[in-house]
Amino acid sequence: MKVLTANRLTDGEAVWYANGGWAETIGNAEVAHDKAAEDRLEVIGAKAYADNEVVDVNLIDVSVVNGIVEPVRLREKIRAAGPTNRNDLGKQARPTAARAA
Repeated sequence: MKVLTANRLTDGEAVWYANGGWAETIGNAEVAHDKAAEDRLEVIGAKAYADNEVVDVNLIDVSVVNGIVEPVRLREKIRAAGPTNRNDLGKQARPTAARAA
């Protein structure tokens, strides 16, 4: 399973493609379960990049545990949560955010 992630061009915020736009949290990201869905997300990412909405567009591996989308790689877990040296900053400081590994 994969999701589409990028960094928003206006402020560098890590974002994930969800519900027809870019969300600041991974929880509602659109999950690709097959190659056709991955290809569709890649087209969306390429267009958003060409339109100067986002940069560093990538499909990343995720797992879904109890309905919660979780990145597989540590780098992506950190991007989804925030800095590892300050739990009071970044997405992890928000009430509903998950903690970095």
